[in-house]
Amino acid sequence: MKVIVLAAGQGTRLRPYTNDRPKCMVELAGKPLLHRQLEVIKACGVSLNDVALVGGYLKERLNAPGVNLFVNDRFAETNMVSTLFCAESFMAAGEDLLICYGDIVYEPRVLKTLLETNGEVVVAADQDWKRLWSIRMEDPLSDAETFKVQSGCIVELGKKPDSYDDVQAQYMGLIKIRADAVQKFIKFYHAIDKSKFYDGKDFDNMYMTSFIQQLIDSDWAVIPAFVSNGWLEVDTADELEKYNAMECDQKLHSYLKLD
Repeated sequence: MKVIVLAAGQGTRLRPYTNDRPKCMVELAGKPLLHRQLEVIKACGVSLNDVALVGGYLKERLNAPGVNLFVNDRFAETNMVSTLFCAESFMAAGEDLLICYGDIVYEPRVLKTLLETNGEVVVAADQDWKRLWSIRMEDPLSDAETFKVQSGCIVELGKKPDSYDDVQAQYMGLIKIRADAVQKFIKFYHAIDKSKFYDGKDFDNMYMTSFIQQLIDSDWAVIPAFVSNGWLEVDTADELEKYNAMECDQKLHSYLKLD
């Protein structure tokens, strides 16, 4: 298996914590997000030699010994999909590909569930998302994105929901591409119309959810790997401070158990 961690963004909503470091190096309960993620990846049997990190903003402050480093020099003017394909040469036909956002942490059970779910493309999804979102904000629906499943396949994700009925789970930023689909996945990316807009964004700034939706609309079988909490996204300074306070008060463990 090859693993690519996306860590090029500036993390502006996490300032001042990202004034001097990339978002993935911000600490949750005394340990950088990236280090927590790498520990789980190793615990699931993946060697760090098979892990790549795509940096950009303050890339010189990334600390990940043994991990392969790629750089998105255009980090300020591109988004996640462009960052992912800065490490295209690391993708290996015939080996599963795991794609991870750099600003998330998760328990080993979450990653194991994803790895054990079979499908061309498998997307980790939290069915108990509302419980987690309720500690992040007063109105969870205002921040949530659609996630609709029919006959075991995801048919829509990443749109603005009209009601909670449109949100059967929440996308987490963990994706697995099956070994025999990796080469096709790469070819699909290069065949996308670069002149079009995707969910309001140009090709360089396409969201990962928009890219996955393009796969779905092109008849790829995109399968959910459902979990119930066991992870966190650290998106804003307020969230980070809240999570750290909850860990000090021993209240975070019911959402995420930290080692």
